[in-house]
Amino acid sequence: MEILVTGGAGFLGQQLIARVLAKGTLRLADAQGARDEPVSRIVCFDVGEGAIRDPRVKNVAGDISDPAQVRALVSKDTGAVVHLAAVVSGTAEADFDLGMRVNLDGTRHLLEACRALGTAPRLLFSSSIAVFGGALPPVVTDATTPTPQGSYGIQKLVGELLVQDYTRKGFIDGRAVRVPTVVVRPGRPNGAASGFASGIIREPLSGIDAPLPVPPETEMWVASPRTVVGMLLRALELAPQDWGWHRSLNLPGLTVSMHEELAALRAVAGDAVAARVKPELDENVMRLVRTWAARFDTARASAMGFTADADFASIVRAYVEDNPQAVRGAAN
Repeated sequence: MEILVTGGAGFLGQQLIARVLAKGTLRLADAQGARDEPVSRIVCFDVGEGAIRDPRVKNVAGDISDPAQVRALVSKDTGAVVHLAAVVSGTAEADFDLGMRVNLDGTRHLLEACRALGTAPRLLFSSSIAVFGGALPPVVTDATTPTPQGSYGIQKLVGELLVQDYTRKGFIDGRAVRVPTVVVRPGRPNGAASGFASGIIREPLSGIDAPLPVPPETEMWVASPRTVVGMLLRALELAPQDWGWHRSLNLPGLTVSMHEELAALRAVAGDAVAARVKPELDENVMRLVRTWAARFDTARASAMGFTADADFASIVRAYVEDNPQAVRGAAN
């Protein structure tokens, strides 16, 4: 079978592709049981080419807001699609037209391309906890109504509803997962308003000072890249009947304050590294972050076999293990 990964050159896309290549198969479950489907090719689509070089990977650079380019990505051999391509939260808020073009129009173009196949491929849509915001209960549950407070969250929620309707019509076998803030993101900072949650770990570990733009008691709902990739694959492999009618799911995570993040950094890398984080409040960042949910009860996801990271220190250690070239002076 062939898999399409949009946003495949990003760090999550690259990790997901690498894990599928290592497995060589996807274990797809349906009403008849589970079967291991050999993966013959992965189409990695993004604005630039991915770094993975493997005969099974076809790198395609392009624009997801171009419907002709998107149609050319899928074929009768496309058995699964993982839709990660998106303009991140801060960028979508700052550039409304770009966010709508990529996050909304791009998703619609992809759904239409899959519909045109007539084969109802599996499609996994990476949504976000940014669909929740504003006046929320102390703990967001599976029954909490999404109330996005920013363009990114609204665009993601519309994408979820489209996935739901295209599934209802039988055009795709769709699933949408609301991903926690992914920490620690490797590489350079991006335009995500949540990027500081990674920056206050990543930059100090690399010997660089990092600003903390929110009060240290600020809490966020987070998960590691390792865990998120595992949950994405599980979401793709589960049988349609495991999802039932409702195709959007809150993924498990950890509630962690920035003070707790810094304590974990100190425990893993020492006082000198943690001291590289400097308070530098940013009202624009705080305004968005204040609207986000930080505590979730993910009972439905747990019943479906999804699991969170053990603790935040294990997230920091995993980053150190996975990115030794980007770490200078970690104590442990």
